[in-house]
Amino acid sequence: MGRVLLRDALVDIVRTERAEGRTIALANGCFDLLHVGHVRYLAGAAAEADRLVVAINDDRSVATLKGPGRPVMPSAERAELVAALGMVDYVVVFSEPTATELLQALRPDVHCKGTDYTPETVPEQGIVRMYGGRTAIVGDPKDHATRDLLARITER
Repeated sequence: MGRVLLRDALVDIVRTERAEGRTIALANGCFDLLHVGHVRYLAGAAAEADRLVVAINDDRSVATLKGPGRPVMPSAERAELVAALGMVDYVVVFSEPTATELLQALRPDVHCKGTDYTPETVPEQGIVRMYGGRTAIVGDPKDHATRDLLARITER
């Protein structure tokens, strides 16, 4: 089971992991209602490095990104659920609109995004390239979405 950490503690742990020769991947997202698309995305991200860090948008940023009524679950609960997945090593909650500041602090070897992006459309790809990391597109086709799951629940 992964650990939910504050940013400063995570920076220290990533430094130690890297000193011990391990590579780091970072995946980020809202993870509002965990579904199979999330699991496949995180499995793909985990395959890119020795350790997987998952950065979860805080409640305020999810509301801004997704609109009224979101998130469905508070960030602490979303973080705990994601940390319980076997492929996840560390989880951190972040409040900025993008993961840029977190990427600058952690400098993961790989920044992983889902298949709704291309390497060129990932907002943070410039910062990743600047520090020498790479961007990987992972997961299955974007056939699963939390908004679709919520719509199905509401219809029933």
